[in-house]
Amino acid sequence: MGSIVFRKQPPVKLAFILDPIANLDPCHDTTVAFMEAAQLLGHEVWITTMEQLSVVDHQAWATLQAVQLEPVRLENGLWVAEEHWFRLGERKLLPLTEMNAVFMRTDPPVTSAYLYATYILDLLIPTKTLVLNNPQGIRAANEKLYALRFPTVIPASIITTEKAVARQFIEAKGKAVLKPLGGKAGEGILLIKKGDRNFNSLVEISTKQGKEPVMVQEFLPAAQAGDKRLIVLDGDPIGAVNRIPTGDDFRGNMAVGGRIAQVDITERDREIAATLAPQLRADGLYFVGLDIIGGYVTEVNVTSPTGVREADRLDGVSIGKQVIEWVADR
Repeated sequence: MGSIVFRKQPPVKLAFILDPIANLDPCHDTTVAFMEAAQLLGHEVWITTMEQLSVVDHQAWATLQAVQLEPVRLENGLWVAEEHWFRLGERKLLPLTEMNAVFMRTDPPVTSAYLYATYILDLLIPTKTLVLNNPQGIRAANEKLYALRFPTVIPASIITTEKAVARQFIEAKGKAVLKPLGGKAGEGILLIKKGDRNFNSLVEISTKQGKEPVMVQEFLPAAQAGDKRLIVLDGDPIGAVNRIPTGDDFRGNMAVGGRIAQVDITERDREIAATLAPQLRADGLYFVGLDIIGGYVTEVNVTSPTGVREADRLDGVSIGKQVIEWVADR
C-alpha cells in the first residue's frame, strides 16, 4: 500500500455503538477501520453497546469506554493484527451530547432492542451530535424493501407471503431468489427454479408458514461474475469490492465464503449512486453499501455496511480516513 497522508483536523469526540469489541475481527470489520482512522487523525474514540444506552433527564446517555487500538498492518497482501489489539479505559456514564458524532454500527438483524436504541438516539440534535446513520433513516430503510423505491435500477422483484403470487413470478422469470426481509450476509437466501418440486416447502419455510413476507427477486446470471459492494458516502461512491461465489454456492457474500477481488467503480455504478443519492441524503443515510449485480441494485445496506478493509487492501487506500474526515468536517 502506498503512503496515506492523514490531514490535521481539530480533534472531535466520536462514539461507536458496536457489538462486543472482543467479538470483532480487526482485519475485516469496517467499524475497526473507522476507529483506527479516527485515532490516527487525532480524535477521541469511545465505544459502547446498544444495551448500555439510557435516557436520563430527557437526554440520551451511554456507559462509554475510551479505546486505544493497535492498527493492523499489511503483510504479503493481507491484514495482520496484534493478538491484543485494543485497550479499554474505565467505564463512564456520559451524555451523548458530549460527543460530536455517534456511529450506530451494531450488526443486523434489526431486533426490537435495536429499534429501541434508535429511539434513544432520536433524542440527539443532529446539528450538535451527528448520528451515522440517522436513526429515523435506519428505521425507514429495510435493506431489502428500501431498494424498491428505485425501480429503474433494481431487478424485477416482488414482496409476498402468497405461494400463488411467488409461483407466478418464478414461472415468468424461470429462476428467482427468495430473500428473508430481515436477513443479513446472505443468510436464508434460496435459489428456486421454475418447476422446483420443493417449491411449496421452500416458500413455507421462508415465509414462516405464510406469516412473514419475503422478497422474490429475478435471478441475475451475472451473479456468477460477482456481487459488487459499492461503498457510498453522502451519496457518492468512494470504493468497491467484488464478492465472487465459490464452489457450488450461488451467493457471493463474504460471510458464506465468497472470494474477494478488486473491482473498479464504473459509470453505471455512478449512475446508480446518483439515482439513490437524493433519497439517501434526505433520510440521513450517509454511509451505505449498495449490492450491485449486473448493473442492478439488489440491496441497500444501511445498518453496518462492511467491505472497507477489503477495498483498502486491494486498492491501497483508506476509506476509513475519508469517512472520518467527512464527519469531522461536518
